[in-house]
Amino acid sequence: MNKILLKQQWLEEEKAAHIHGWDFSHIHGRYEEENDLPWDYEKLVRQYLKPAQDLLDLDTGGGEFLLSLNHPFCKTSATEAYPPNVLLCRETIKPLGIDFREADANGPLPFAANSFDIVINRHGDFNIAELCRVLKPDGLFITEQVGTENDRELVDLLLHNVDIPFPDLYLSKVSQKFEEMGFTVLKSQEAFRPIRFYDIGALVWFAHIIEWEFPGFSVDKCLNELYAAQDILENRGFVEGRIHRFLLIAKKQ
Repeated sequence: MNKILLKQQWLEEEKAAHIHGWDFSHIHGRYEEENDLPWDYEKLVRQYLKPAQDLLDLDTGGGEFLLSLNHPFCKTSATEAYPPNVLLCRETIKPLGIDFREADANGPLPFAANSFDIVINRHGDFNIAELCRVLKPDGLFITEQVGTENDRELVDLLLHNVDIPFPDLYLSKVSQKFEEMGFTVLKSQEAFRPIRFYDIGALVWFAHIIEWEFPGFSVDKCLNELYAAQDILENRGFVEGRIHRFLLIAKKQ
């Protein structure tokens, strides 16, 4: 282990830790996750979505997934709150005729009541009362969420005594809240699966991008922990944690 060279490489990854939309191509092939979930979110969305329906994508990122659906633009709306992604959406999806609005998905939504047949959301915020308001009767909410315990082994490897950022994101708790608001849960599933890093530089980049899970992380602050992670990688060939995901499809009554 050449610690001086490793530190320099990690500092370069730290400088490169910026994201355009929700693009993880910088570490493609250097880590893996979500390749063994027991459901296919895209397939499920396509199963329920019909061309004539009004669709809303909450926290659309850069609109990458939304555009992949090829839903009629005149029947498509989207929101995003992260400023770099808001700018990207204004440059990419809004000129197509998609009704894009800058909005925090956890707060009031800038749409009229009973506007949408389907609202989708992958790894973003949502407000159940607002979903109930903007969905038409019998409208669907389809979401894949990142759960409470996501990446905790990796967080504990690099940092110490970090609070869990979203302590209530368990399928049982979220399903109960939807049912209390009068929704019918049509489908629900929860999964814990491995996430593996094949070089520590990729982990450095990842920890900077997912800053809400790794608050205060930096190469200088966590250098000894990074060296310990490098030891694990050299002995095992990878550093492993667990992702926590759940799927929920709920119908408004």
